[in-house]
Amino acid sequence: MFDGNNYQLWAVRMETYLETLDLWEAVEEDYKIPALPNNPTMTQIKAHKEKKTKKSRANACLFAAVSSTIFTRIMSLKSAKTIWDYLKSEYEGDERIKCMQVLNLIRKFELQRMKDFETIKDYSDRLLRIANKVRLLGYEFTDSRIVHKILVTIPERYEAIITTFENTKDLSKISLAELLNALQAPEQRRLMRGDTTTEGALAAKH
Repeated sequence: MFDGNNYQLWAVRMETYLETLDLWEAVEEDYKIPALPNNPTMTQIKAHKEKKTKKSRANACLFAAVSSTIFTRIMSLKSAKTIWDYLKSEYEGDERIKCMQVLNLIRKFELQRMKDFETIKDYSDRLLRIANKVRLLGYEFTDSRIVHKILVTIPERYEAIITTFENTKDLSKISLAELLNALQAPEQRRLMRGDTTTEGALAAKH
C-alpha cells in the first residue's frame, strides 16, 4: 500500500506484481484497443475482450495499491499509464533531488563503522540497507564496495580471518556472501558452544 513514502521501493514491487499478473504491458504502453470488425470471429472477440480486461485490471490494481488520500488524486485518471506516470512525477522527485539523496546516502555509508559489540550480520545488514536505497534511486552500488567497506572497518578480533583471506584469496575478487560466511563462522561457533565471554554472550544475544 503506497502512502506517499518510499516511492522507489513501492514502484519496484508494483512493477514486479503487475508483470506477474501479465498486466505491465497495459501500464507501460497504454495500447489502444481497436474496434471489432464486422462479423468478428470468436478469436477476435476473445482477444478484444482480453485486452480490454487487462487494462481494467491494471487500473484496479493501482487503485487498490494506494492509500485513500492518494486514491482521491488519481481516481479521475482513465488509464493505468496515466496513473503510473502521475505517481512517478509526483513522488519520485526530479534528477537533482535524487542526486542529493544519493550523495547523502553515500556520505552516510562512508561514515559507518562496526560497533564494538555488533555482530557481522547486524553490521552488514546496516550497510546493505543503505546500498539498496541507492540502488532503488537508479544508481549503481556494487557488492564489491560493501566488501571493501567491511574489510577496512571491522574490529581487530577478525584480523586472523582477514589474514587467512589475504594469504589464500584475491581480496579484490571475493564475493560479499563468501566474506560474510567466513566472518560469521566464529560467531556461530561461539553461539553453539554457549560462550560465556562478554563478546560471545553479545554475539549469542543477536
